[in-house]
Amino acid sequence: MATELLLAADIENLGRTGDLVKVADGYARNYLLPQGLAEPVTDAARRRIAKIKAEQEKVRKELLSAATKLAEALKDSSVTIRAKVAEEENLYGSVDAAQIAKAIQLLGFPEVEAGMVQLEENIKSLGTYDIAIKLHPEVSQTVKVWVVAE
Repeated sequence: MATELLLAADIENLGRTGDLVKVADGYARNYLLPQGLAEPVTDAARRRIAKIKAEQEKVRKELLSAATKLAEALKDSSVTIRAKVAEEENLYGSVDAAQIAKAIQLLGFPEVEAGMVQLEENIKSLGTYDIAIKLHPEVSQTVKVWVVAE
């Protein structure tokens, strides 16, 4: 048997806040309802969920706006990272996302964190690199990173 519920929170592999879902009775009774993650389908629950969704949308728009402004400010930015060189322009270590984020923060962008730096693998040689900074799921900006000898 299945129970229809309104989700009060985003649940991976099930749905987003406000979605109407059908789940097994036991899952609803033993997990979703006691945890407050879902509510029985009622008019009051629909109104409450609609209010929550409106607030979440407002916050999402504010975050998107802030990320867009930050992306515009980061446009055409570049950072220089000094590293020790071993031989033939290879570095002793490597330049990682944390070092790039710290260099960007020193430029005056404290919002940029290491997790935002989209680095496929650490930089292991001198040169110039275009690195994407993901500021929001919908907004990213490219920053030029110069890795030079110390």
